[in-house]
Amino acid sequence: MQEWLYGKDGYYANFKAIGKEGDFYTAVSTTPFFGGSIAKRIIKVIEDGFLPENSTILEIGAHQGYLIADIIQFIYTLKPKLLNTLKFSILEKQKNILNIQKEYMKNSFGNAVKFDYFTSIEEISLENAFIISNEIFDAFPCEVIKDDKMLYVKNFEVNFFDLSSYAKNIKKKYSIEKGEVAIGYEDFAFSLSKSIKRFEFVTFDYGEKDIRNDFSIRIYDKHKVYPFFSLTKFAINEKLKKEGIGLKSLFKKSDITYDVNFLHLIDAFKENGIQNIIYTTQNRALVKFGIIELLEILRQNSNEKAYLNALNKVKVLIAPAFMGERFKCLIFRTN
Repeated sequence: MQEWLYGKDGYYANFKAIGKEGDFYTAVSTTPFFGGSIAKRIIKVIEDGFLPENSTILEIGAHQGYLIADIIQFIYTLKPKLLNTLKFSILEKQKNILNIQKEYMKNSFGNAVKFDYFTSIEEISLENAFIISNEIFDAFPCEVIKDDKMLYVKNFEVNFFDLSSYAKNIKKKYSIEKGEVAIGYEDFAFSLSKSIKRFEFVTFDYGEKDIRNDFSIRIYDKHKVYPFFSLTKFAINEKLKKEGIGLKSLFKKSDITYDVNFLHLIDAFKENGIQNIIYTTQNRALVKFGIIELLEILRQNSNEKAYLNALNKVKVLIAPAFMGERFKCLIFRTN
């Protein structure tokens, strides 16, 4: 998975379109009101006194930079004086993607907004920060386990062999008999705790706290979803095989992902002194952040057509049948 997504010429090594022209949709590609609701959360956290007005807004894994740009636009609308004190930064380990982000920010804001850019958490040293990420934890490397074995892939052939010691420990801790074990949550949380003294971290992703004991690993290609094992000898789909669709044809050309084990993620942060203060569905989080109030502001200051268009897009984020229940929001804070 690491090689598929982040290796040389990996899926995320180069800029990929998201939305209708890409392989999948995200909340960010659906509507700027997603960023607007986060902007309202930032303002509230500052007004409540948890973070000062000179905090840094840090996005981790910003893709082209649309989310943090939307956040800035809404802060300008809701409380413009904060733009005189807040600082903004992006953490992006893919340097060619970072260059695209820099160009987008320059074209969007010129010299009006100052940005810092980082390629690793270890480069960061901040007193106060509001951190945002959207769908990054489902892209961490993982081991795929079944009973006392884990999956190995060589030359696109798959087999189950002995568990690594790490996978064995996580399997035992969460009673996982079948499914995915993420790698790197503990290191990520540790690095954040050492690089930023005080922060609130808001993240959105899909997954559950409950252990389902089933495989969720899958591949997205042009808005089609392929269960990973349907492309292997263990559960091969003959129709896909005849069409020439397999691991080799999709490798590095499509997105591969899995459901996040939120218990594991929360524990990894807790072990590093970072508390999970909110775990809820995306629809409840966005409503609590104030997305409905933002729509009301638009309704009062625009025409009915613009309002209804924005409302329909927001419904995709909050409706249970779409993203509302499937996606979760977690908020972490340093003690």
